[in-house]
Amino acid sequence: MAQTRSVDESFLALPLSALADAALTRAVDLGCEHADLRVERIRTQSVRLRDARLEALGDGEDLGLAVRVVHEGTWGFAAGVVLTAAEAVRLAEEAVAVAQVSAAMNTDRVELAPEPVHDGQWVSAYDVDPFAVPDAEKTGLLTELSEQLLAADGVEHVQTSFMAVKEQKFYADTAGTRTRQQRVRVHPEFTALTVDRATGTFESMRTLAPPVGRGWEFLTGSAADGGWDWRGELAEIPELLREKVAAPSVEAGRYDLVVDPSNLWLTIHESIGHATELDRALGYEAAYAGTSFATPDKLGTLQYGSPLMHVTGDRTAEHGLSTVGWDDEGVEAQQWDLVRDGVLVGYQVDRNTASKSGSARSNGCSFADSAAHVPVQRMANVSLQPTPDGPSTEEVIAGVERGIYVVGDNSWSIDMQRYNFQFTGQRFHRIEGGRLTGQLRDVAYQATTTDFWGSMTAVGGPQTYVLGGAFNCGKAQPGQVAPVSHGCPTALFEGISILNTKQEGGR
Repeated sequence: MAQTRSVDESFLALPLSALADAALTRAVDLGCEHADLRVERIRTQSVRLRDARLEALGDGEDLGLAVRVVHEGTWGFAAGVVLTAAEAVRLAEEAVAVAQVSAAMNTDRVELAPEPVHDGQWVSAYDVDPFAVPDAEKTGLLTELSEQLLAADGVEHVQTSFMAVKEQKFYADTAGTRTRQQRVRVHPEFTALTVDRATGTFESMRTLAPPVGRGWEFLTGSAADGGWDWRGELAEIPELLREKVAAPSVEAGRYDLVVDPSNLWLTIHESIGHATELDRALGYEAAYAGTSFATPDKLGTLQYGSPLMHVTGDRTAEHGLSTVGWDDEGVEAQQWDLVRDGVLVGYQVDRNTASKSGSARSNGCSFADSAAHVPVQRMANVSLQPTPDGPSTEEVIAGVERGIYVVGDNSWSIDMQRYNFQFTGQRFHRIEGGRLTGQLRDVAYQATTTDFWGSMTAVGGPQTYVLGGAFNCGKAQPGQVAPVSHGCPTALFEGISILNTKQEGGR
């Protein structure tokens, strides 16, 4: 894992080895079958502007350590913020005490899948550390871009946000693994609003740029060197917004949908990403965020979608938000199939659920969002693969006689089994005779997961592939958030039910 960057010396200078030795030695002395220690430092920055004026700028840092044990087949966990050997020993003792109390309620013995021992350092792929850029430079560029959008005819307000995260982790366990890693991610966003003075109603449109595992270069570079064409997109938004305001309301019915990656990533997240988390499929998330229709008895037989459907789980994708060197159980990052030729063939698992799935090894899906939280099974970068020689977006649209081109994500709803859903979007373009002929309003598409993916009749080529995603996928009790990306090409879905959201809302 050769890297051009190193983990910050200020993190490596913390007493990482001393903490690990103290905690793990004590855990072994107390009879634990397994123990691990994490030291985490997470720095965040958020910037908000309204109408090109700075509204808020905040920095935060979270630093702590956690000890997790398996004692007589039961989990124990404890966390703290004092980075001393004495505290590490105390946390190991507390984690064992938690396991001993929990043992009376445990009916599911912890069995961890084996993992080779690792010792190394990993840093995510970015060029410019956003935390090394002066705040004045960051707010200056955000203000300049906001002013460009605000100056356009019809744009009455502009909301701008920027978030950056630097996440550093040290992991050690009783098997001998020692890993150090650092990830950087950023999420810029610009939203234009227009108001109809006669009716008091308003419409909005925001940039399509996804959150990414990159640095400040995402704001300043060209598309060729890791950036985004911000000025180009901001120049297009006012006219698109005017078209949206004047667009007719959609007539409910069945349409062929060409779904852009800027919208399809969220449908993948909700209907495939969550559905193929094995802890959900086993029923462990039933009390909070739901289970899954894709239960283990269907592995290898469930026709999830059309034969064109190839979906992977991936913790190695460059610039992916869920990309790591090793997960929070010391498992090396991997890529694997979840759906192949339309059939369910795999799950996302951690070391404990791997043993329940018959897998010989975890595929590295354990994550905690801070040292204060216990690691749980979390989502990899779950992505729909493009067709190697597949069509461009324009070619997909050209093959549609009557349909809708869906661009940008917005609201969504899906049931607890990840089966019945509906999604809206940022904008919807009417397709007639293979051409875009104006926008539509009040559109939502509705389907079941297997019907929707079964209707996919064209998958775009690599030139249409985009890595979308979110910083804030929620799961677990107490709640945790995780960053995750979903790559996908443009795709065509035939005969999808379209709802008129205005009529559905009784307006």
